[in-house]
Amino acid sequence: MAGVNRFINSCVACGNALKWIPVVFIVTVIVWSYYAYVVQLCFNFATTIVQQVFYLVIYHVLLVMLSWSYWQTIFTPVGTVPKQFRLSAADLERFEQAEGLEAHQQILEQIARNLPALTRTPIGPRYCEKCVHIKPDRCHHCSVCGVCVTKMDHHCPWVNNCVGFKNYKFFILFLGYAFIYCIFVAFTSLPYFIQFWKVPNEIPGTGRFHVLFLFFVSIMFSISLVSLWGYHIYLVLHNRSTLEAFRAPIFRSGPDKDGFNLGKYNNFVEVFGDRKSHWLLPVFTSLGDGIIYKSCHLATPVVASTPTTIYSSMETTSPLATANTLSSHNPDPQHTTETALNMGDGVTFPQRHMDEDEDSLLGARSQRWMEEGGVENTRLETNPYHVVNLDPLVQTV
Repeated sequence: MAGVNRFINSCVACGNALKWIPVVFIVTVIVWSYYAYVVQLCFNFATTIVQQVFYLVIYHVLLVMLSWSYWQTIFTPVGTVPKQFRLSAADLERFEQAEGLEAHQQILEQIARNLPALTRTPIGPRYCEKCVHIKPDRCHHCSVCGVCVTKMDHHCPWVNNCVGFKNYKFFILFLGYAFIYCIFVAFTSLPYFIQFWKVPNEIPGTGRFHVLFLFFVSIMFSISLVSLWGYHIYLVLHNRSTLEAFRAPIFRSGPDKDGFNLGKYNNFVEVFGDRKSHWLLPVFTSLGDGIIYKSCHLATPVVASTPTTIYSSMETTSPLATANTLSSHNPDPQHTTETALNMGDGVTFPQRHMDEDEDSLLGARSQRWMEEGGVENTRLETNPYHVVNLDPLVQTV
């Protein structure tokens, strides 16, 4: 048994090590680009001191910001769910002993009643069976990390980490600085690329191959990064995650991709913070705790002074009662009369019920119409078809 456990642990360790291969690849590319740009391009091919200083200063600033953002994205712990969302031992036992989906949902509804969660599944609260807790808004379970991540966007293999509430700002800055880094390298190496392409044998050595390859790699990465960075800027301005863009969060009123949209500026501030001096720095400044979010689907209290007439198909609405209700809110009888003409809340309307009893296919049909607050009226509708007796004609023939 101990040997089996050691074998399983070894496999898990190997799998965890393999997850770092994409990160090692990115780091290797950055290290090689440093050698190709600083050593080969700036020191060997730049013609003037001013050009060398200009290239080196801007390049190192971009490299520092890129490396800092990448480090923060990789090693920032993902946001976890608070203990208050976890099922207690008694609730978990009651949940496991319950039979049927309806019983399970009733228990989850009771547990989630006092939790700050607006989103749900089509049948009830969002529940994670692996982590044994109610999922907060915008929280999802990551099968790679093995935990539920607050405001999970996606699991990125290039950073070997989940992108969520804690490191989403760092991830966007990493994409932005990586794109600017590649564009700067591409534009500054373009003149040398053209020169080496026109006169390939004029400059001996392997340095020119580093510069040529550096230009191609920077162009290739910049094309990939601009689309990804632009897409995430779009998500930030609309306050969506990648998961929410593909599958809209479900509120009590139904699915809504813009359920957390607060306006472009407020959406941006929610991720980057309200301190403008820290927007471009990879330090955590996001607003909130990753659990509670502002939403347009928050329940609004009913104003008591608003006269509302509620219609029901099983009850009748008395005009006198409606008038008394209106007069209690407005003592002006003239205004009451004008308001009473427009009853209801504009959402629920009275219904007309019809029961049909047919004696035969072409026989008389009796319809009973019933209006709210009215009297039942029975009307016999005559048959529009005329029946012709053909027996005399047959006997004559």
